[in-house]
Amino acid sequence: MRVLIACEFSGVVRDAFARRGHHAVSCDLVPSESTGPHHVGDVREILAGGWDLMIAFPPCTYLASSGARWWAERREQQAQALDFVQLLLAVPISRIALENPVGRISTVVRPPDQIVQPWQFGHGETKATCLWLKPTDVVDGRESRIHRMPPSPTRSKDRSRTYKGIAEAMAEQWGR
Repeated sequence: MRVLIACEFSGVVRDAFARRGHHAVSCDLVPSESTGPHHVGDVREILAGGWDLMIAFPPCTYLASSGARWWAERREQQAQALDFVQLLLAVPISRIALENPVGRISTVVRPPDQIVQPWQFGHGETKATCLWLKPTDVVDGRESRIHRMPPSPTRSKDRSRTYKGIAEAMAEQWGR
């Protein structure tokens, strides 16, 4: 299967699909943190690539509820972010999944089909993630590590990185 992982710099989801024998390509505006097929640039440049599945991780900076206190002063950026989400959901690819935290997409576009937590997939942390997966490895003990991260130059990337357990579940369940 040809799988496009849109807006992913880490390579975590791409690599989970590649390990299962799929031709998976990640795409982001920045280079990938790991080796593997990766397109540096705007995902719109490669949307017409004959993909069987697209998993999209649009930037959540202007969409996540965690930034709601700034929404009033960032209306234009939020509108552009929502337009990008709509574009991704409308791409003519037969299987599309879009990931984002709880936030503006839920009220403007539509509610998520499912909200999962990393602790349902082998990670002892909390981070509400809108996905279409069923739990595969529920663990005890939960912490709000992502919410409590201190400011740092890499905070945005550290907060947005997909947990390996969720990536593995995506590849296992959607890669069949």
